[in-house]
Amino acid sequence: MKKLTALLLAGAMVLGCAGCGKGGADTDEKSEGVMTYEEYAAAALDSEVVVETYVQAKQSWYEDKATVYTQDKDGAYFLYDMACSEEDYEKLTPGTKIKVTGYKSEWSGEIEIIDATFEIEEGNYVAEAEDVTALLGKDELIDHQNEFVSFKGMTVEAAGQDADGNDVAYLYKYDGSGQDGDDLYFNVSLDGNTYTFTVESYLCDNTTEVYNAVKALNIGDKIDMEGFLYWYEGVNPHITSVTAAQ
Repeated sequence: MKKLTALLLAGAMVLGCAGCGKGGADTDEKSEGVMTYEEYAAAALDSEVVVETYVQAKQSWYEDKATVYTQDKDGAYFLYDMACSEEDYEKLTPGTKIKVTGYKSEWSGEIEIIDATFEIEEGNYVAEAEDVTALLGKDELIDHQNEFVSFKGMTVEAAGQDADGNDVAYLYKYDGSGQDGDDLYFNVSLDGNTYTFTVESYLCDNTTEVYNAVKALNIGDKIDMEGFLYWYEGVNPHITSVTAAQ
């Protein structure tokens, strides 16, 4: 995971960690010179892009830079280290419409916008979670990268072993080397295939409902989840909500 200095991010505000709220859609008409999502998706890496999008959740703020999950009705945009004052960061509540100018980039499979600036515009849209359970393991899943999505009826599998050699349902950090407050990694399966999901600690820290819900999981539990379809060397969802399967 791309991480910043944990100590300096300890006070970062976290939004969306119990599952994003639902809201109505803005008309989402693009201003002159603004790309559609289709045009953005087709743009070359390292090229300048201009998009209008809507804040869904904020991951972190540090030294006048913000990392934000955003989406419009056609697709999603992950804004990494966007120039942002602390005052403006407070204004980026879920649904806020922003015009973003930056550069399309790729990091370990994750498509993001870097070196960006933004301005707040009129409009509001909060995405409903799209159920992508049936797309797990399929090439089409990447078409939903960074969107707010859901996974239904998945089974918790062993994530690793504790110091006594017992199977455990989650790990602190990907290799179990961390401690409370670090990212949580856990495995879930569907139709015989196992996937690794993450609670990203800068997005949802150890005071949040989802962080503690994962710590309470047992191997074999059936769960539903919501989160952002982040990518890191393959699908690596940043989970914001975990509940018992319905």
